[in-house]
Amino acid sequence: MNTGSIAFILICSALVLLMTPALAFFYGGLVRRKNVLNMIMMVLAPMAIASILWVVLGFTMSFSGSGSFVGNFNHLFMNGVDMAKNTLFPANQIPDGLFSGFQMMFSIITVALITGSVAGRMRFTPLLIFMALWLILVYYPLAHMVWGGGLLAKMHAIDFAGGDVVHISSGVTGLVLALVVGKRRGFRALEYRPHNIPFVVLGAGLLWFGWFGFNAGSALAANGVAINAFMTTNTAAAAAMLSWMLIEKIMIGKPSVVGTCSGAVVGLVAITPGAGFVSLWGSIIIGLLVSPVSYFMMSVVKRKLGYDDALDAFGCHGIGGIFGGIMTGIFTTPAFALEKGYSGLIYGSGKLLLANVSAIVITIVFTSVVSFVIIKVIALFMPIRVTDREEAIGLDDSEHNETAYPTFLGLDA
Repeated sequence: MNTGSIAFILICSALVLLMTPALAFFYGGLVRRKNVLNMIMMVLAPMAIASILWVVLGFTMSFSGSGSFVGNFNHLFMNGVDMAKNTLFPANQIPDGLFSGFQMMFSIITVALITGSVAGRMRFTPLLIFMALWLILVYYPLAHMVWGGGLLAKMHAIDFAGGDVVHISSGVTGLVLALVVGKRRGFRALEYRPHNIPFVVLGAGLLWFGWFGFNAGSALAANGVAINAFMTTNTAAAAAMLSWMLIEKIMIGKPSVVGTCSGAVVGLVAITPGAGFVSLWGSIIIGLLVSPVSYFMMSVVKRKLGYDDALDAFGCHGIGGIFGGIMTGIFTTPAFALEKGYSGLIYGSGKLLLANVSAIVITIVFTSVVSFVIIKVIALFMPIRVTDREEAIGLDDSEHNETAYPTFLGLDA
């Protein structure tokens, strides 16, 4: 083991956890003022639910055994997971307990990302139940399939820090929930403007900061791969931010603050699956191209199809993750490729691209089907949506009996 790597991954783990309250600010600023506390609660709840579930069975389902779809139960309650040695994963430079803790933070932020799609209309209790079941039935099996030596790993697909496991899974699930729960009251008749843009900026800035731990930490060591991931992460985010500003200048005449922040986040999403594999110039291309793809999805396709993905979890994380996974199959350099002959398409091999596209399709199908079944089963036992009156009052009051702005006496905007 390496003490420098241990210190590095400890810090990265804390940075990844910081992304969850950062997301609470980001999402909270985007919703209407009467729903901001509910939105923050929905994002913060996984810090409790996912943490406990990970210790009980998340780790063992994700990172034990050699099955194709899910791990075994030999390490329930993290039994046999050494906090001081790398017994289970001798190739790692960090103790097994630290590896588990780092991966736990990923499960927290992943399930939190889903919540933006159902902002302003889903009941809190059924959402919590959905989160717990989704982690067990979707996230842990998917983490095993990709990072635990399961099906997608055996197909030679690569996902450095969570294109499939985190972003595609959360984005697709968000879309499924949005379709099942239904549209917000007054959808298309009302203009849902962000109520606190400084919150959005604060959240986006902290997300960018935390993403360095998310991506660089996925090298699991303080080495050149981590440095490459650090640099490509920042470069892709910067390129996507500039690209989004340019698109808004062309399309609506002025770049917006919210759009600029959205561009940065989309760039961070797109570079996630390939951060440790692609070059700096490749990360620039990925960042420049993902913004028009996601912008088109959010502004044209969503309006055309008429679904209400409230905060664009699918348009940002689903589409960004899909795009990033494909780009990883194109731009992975031979120097950083995990297997000989599985570098990017531009380096003469199409095998990695084919493997990644296949993994993306499997992730989409698996996630959407299981998520749909989970929410439909929950709906058999309890209402999943608030009433029209509760929605009109706001979920801060109806779900939590609180208000973020008690001195505000005017009509909600």
